[in-house]
Amino acid sequence: MNMFASFLNSKQNSMRATLAFIGILYCFHNPAVSQANNKEVFSIVAFGDMPYFLPDDYTRFDNVIKTINEQNQAFTVHLGDFKSSNTKCDEVAYQKMLGYFQQFKRPMIYTPGDNEWTDCNKEQAGSYDPEERLSVIRKMFFNGASSFGIEKIQLTSQSQLPGFSKFVENNRWSYHGVSFGTVHLVGTNNFFLPQSKNQNSEFFERDKANATWINEIFNDAKRNRSAGVVLFTQADMFNPDKESSGFENFLKELKRLVMDYDKPVVLVNGDSHKYLIDKPLLRDTKTKKVVENFTRIQVFGEQDMHAVKITINPASPAFFYSEQLIVKGN
Repeated sequence: MNMFASFLNSKQNSMRATLAFIGILYCFHNPAVSQANNKEVFSIVAFGDMPYFLPDDYTRFDNVIKTINEQNQAFTVHLGDFKSSNTKCDEVAYQKMLGYFQQFKRPMIYTPGDNEWTDCNKEQAGSYDPEERLSVIRKMFFNGASSFGIEKIQLTSQSQLPGFSKFVENNRWSYHGVSFGTVHLVGTNNFFLPQSKNQNSEFFERDKANATWINEIFNDAKRNRSAGVVLFTQADMFNPDKESSGFENFLKELKRLVMDYDKPVVLVNGDSHKYLIDKPLLRDTKTKKVVENFTRIQVFGEQDMHAVKITINPASPAFFYSEQLIVKGN
């Protein structure tokens, strides 16, 4: 009887070892599981709304790039408005910024701002057609599947989804168990105009695409069991002094997804040029109670040519820590 029990124990131990080995192989070959189990602390850098005052700001922008390149971040995101609304919206300006984007040592991701296209109808900016300028931005800055920078990371574009081939600028990626995504939302009320030559068709198409895209980001985060979601937009959608009707549909969908996700969600935006951290998403307007798992980080810009460094700890309930990245000489 003892010999039989010993035999059974031997078989059971062998079976456990085999199952454990299979589990290890599954995790190794399944990117979603490997990504979810990677809980290392890492940092990212975000900045935007620069350079504006040319040519002097080119020197200051060089200082920004130098300071960011001295960090050990996983990647960097430019939140749009790489020129002022009064700077010419020509290919010369666009090409110069493309050259700057490739000077970042670590991967650099970009989402468009209003100054690059919606404000290009201004006389000082060249009296361009905004939608024509947007098509140029898409062709020049989003003609590949990877980031800018000397080091690059692969991105997944919304253009891969059926029916959304136009939206090459909306991208998502993951890093150390966290899901990231850019969403094309811009200032000037998201180009939702009281008087539009084509009944705001561009806005309505992009508004639908953006709602679809954040659903895709959150669904991917759930599939991969991500520790949190970080979104990047140009627009400040929470400024009471600005027209906000162009963000209503998006914010409604964002709120629904954030509350359903019930894990940390961070939205990083530019547009208003002041560094701040707050919780502007409300559960309801009566009690003014905030959606606790949502935080907004807004970066510097315009005259204040600095950046923001965000350190993410996927294993911590706090999830992130944000700090100023002040550029010496600026």
